[in-house]
Amino acid sequence: MALPFLSLVIPTFNEAENIQPLLLQLNELLDRALADRYELIVVDDDSPDRTWALAEQLQPKLPMLTVLRRQGDRGLATAVVYGWQRAQGEILGVIDGDLQHPPETLLALIQTMQAGADLAVASRNVSGGGVSDWSVWRRLGSRGAQLLGLLILPEVLGRVSDPMSGYFMVRRSRLDLPSLQPRGYKILLEVIAKGQIRQIREVGFIFRERSQGESKVTAREYWHYLQHLCSLRLQRWESARFLKFVGAGATGVIVDSVVLYLLHDPSRLGWPLLLSKFIAAEVAILNNFVFNEFWTFGDLARGSQRRYWPRRFLKFNLICSLGIFLNLLILSLLVEGLKLHYLPSNWVAIAVVTLWNFWLNRKLTWVG
Repeated sequence: MALPFLSLVIPTFNEAENIQPLLLQLNELLDRALADRYELIVVDDDSPDRTWALAEQLQPKLPMLTVLRRQGDRGLATAVVYGWQRAQGEILGVIDGDLQHPPETLLALIQTMQAGADLAVASRNVSGGGVSDWSVWRRLGSRGAQLLGLLILPEVLGRVSDPMSGYFMVRRSRLDLPSLQPRGYKILLEVIAKGQIRQIREVGFIFRERSQGESKVTAREYWHYLQHLCSLRLQRWESARFLKFVGAGATGVIVDSVVLYLLHDPSRLGWPLLLSKFIAAEVAILNNFVFNEFWTFGDLARGSQRRYWPRRFLKFNLICSLGIFLNLLILSLLVEGLKLHYLPSNWVAIAVVTLWNFWLNRKLTWVG
């Protein structure tokens, strides 16, 4: 038998109320579009509601259906990779098992791939796309997650309008499947970051509200998303240089604290707090610049480039100052929007700003 054109993976966990209606809809649509040139692969994470068993009941009626029950492992993105590794198709796809992704959008995605695209993404943020009745905070959470991604990994997330989409198709030949190591519930980031993706096309779709079952998106999933972003960012950088940058920043924290103490403490100079903090921050930025100029980015600033240090210092100062405002913005989003505790939220904000400072300084201050 000829290999299928499309292998569509449906990752599931507790989707007993949705799985059979979804599979029947997919079968009807894909029979019309591809005849017998497709396969459906349900990857279920051992659902307590026996989603896998309900899917298996349809196998006599749907000969193109494979049901894989994972025991021990859990996670939407890893389930997708697990299914792809067992797929046979030229085109690998994914669709959620909760009917929030309208199956009929598959037809437009298939046509896009047949026209030669390497990656076809169903997007909520292009013409014909959107969301149904989302709350303000859910919209802000989604947009905030996308903004974080653009700040940390702009060369990846900037290639598509909806990098948080979990509904897409990709050409198998553009992926090295063993290299994919996603976290949480977003696999598209990993595909764009590690795949040899050239031509990307987007198709608009309306993200539906869930009618049955419970949402899997939690604060923990946002945390996994941030970890994934940071992991991909570090993989695309020289790790030794980044560690030097972090070390330089650590010395800046010490310098900032010592200067603030000497200027503001009543037993010392006793200057006003805001004035003392401003001076302490500037001294710390100067300290960090010196470390980065001669250590972190020393190889890029040597020789004839050394004389341009005043220009680099001004850029470094501006980028670090913008980082302070970014820190406040992220802290507000996590605490007020997602209702997370202020201490871990502050740590997340510091981590993101460190990545922001490194990336911008590498691109704009020490170029080479």
